[in-house]
Amino acid sequence: MKILNLYACLGGNRYKWNEVKEDIEVTAIELDPELARLYQERFPNDTVIIADAHQYLLEHYQEFDFIWSSPPCPSHSRSRYWGFGVNGKNPIYPDMKLYEEIIFLQHHCKSKYVIENVIPYYEPMLNPKKRGRHLYWTNFNLPNELSKRKDNGLIQESKMGSLGKYHDYDFTKYKGKQRRVKIARNLVDYEAGKTIFETVLGIVRREDINQEELF
Repeated sequence: MKILNLYACLGGNRYKWNEVKEDIEVTAIELDPELARLYQERFPNDTVIIADAHQYLLEHYQEFDFIWSSPPCPSHSRSRYWGFGVNGKNPIYPDMKLYEEIIFLQHHCKSKYVIENVIPYYEPMLNPKKRGRHLYWTNFNLPNELSKRKDNGLIQESKMGSLGKYHDYDFTKYKGKQRRVKIARNLVDYEAGKTIFETVLGIVRREDINQEELF
């Protein structure tokens, strides 16, 4: 099974996939060389490419059985919106590459896909599925609950030690230019990633699926 993991970061979404299925070929796309290095260290059997994930998707989407995309979320986030005017922050345009990818995959992709992002400060477009603090655009049904793990406010509190335990990762390894707390807060809950992958493979029980969300 060939999987494309876009905007791979440290592979929070991918962390438990091999518990679900061992024989997978994952290609991870990450623009930050330091994150790419750490991802490769964490998942040595994956193919890691330092490239623009948005462009890579356009050129290679037909080569994969399953595509996961987590485009950058800061321009959509409510925290950024609420922070306008604080510490000199000015309003910015929402990065519409998120919706470019959704529209593109909805109309051209024959394999299964999921696009994940935060709940934005505006009314989201194109009928996402809300699960926890995140929105998902998929061409398959999602369980009503993706993870039983509770962060108990850790994401908002931004305590690195607690975030490291929650994600089972030592973020002090990162020596790049981005803020570690930003990376930790944006990492996908690995149990949610596992549940979604199980759903792609048809493992999740039928009663866990919200049948009202059929495409």
